[in-house]
Amino acid sequence: MIGRLHGQLLEKQPPALLLEVHGVGYEIEAPMSTFYSLPAAGEAVTLYTHLSVKEDAHHLYGFLTRLERSLFRSLIRVNGVGPKLALTLLSGMSVDELIHAIQQQDAAGLTRLPGVGRKTAQRLVIELKDGLSDLGAGGGPRTDGQRASPVTGQGDASSDAIAALVALGYRPAEASRLVSGVDSGGRPSEEIIRLALQNTVR
Repeated sequence: MIGRLHGQLLEKQPPALLLEVHGVGYEIEAPMSTFYSLPAAGEAVTLYTHLSVKEDAHHLYGFLTRLERSLFRSLIRVNGVGPKLALTLLSGMSVDELIHAIQQQDAAGLTRLPGVGRKTAQRLVIELKDGLSDLGAGGGPRTDGQRASPVTGQGDASSDAIAALVALGYRPAEASRLVSGVDSGGRPSEEIIRLALQNTVR
């Protein structure tokens, strides 16, 4: 099991990033709660990781804090919630907001996120409402008013933001609608994504 990696952040294109550790490049998927607080490409970063092993693929997921990783692991233990949906949950709400929604049994609020139907939201509330008390709140990266670092890669920021939202489970038309509702002038893609996702939970 790979539990922690420290290296140079080479590329970041939500929800994926490339981390070089002693000459080896690790492709890692991460929620937006982590992306909002990543340093600029070329700088060093430490990520807490979770390795998912399947018959046809190995997927590595990265998080800036142990709290994010613990919450991710709690989410994927819920029936019907896989790693992709867990990333969507951690991208659509901050860590504190997600823990609060589950503990307050706010199933309706959870269904505003893509891929979360009524039954899935109810399972999240029922199975996790008592199990998250040991995680507490506070300690996850905040997303309100935080300035994101530029994202490396080709394409303009709005197109990158749309692609990231689609990768997180939004339909292309919905992703385009959300991004079009954001004043994207001069903003990096991570900032556009943050503002677009804020609009989905209001």
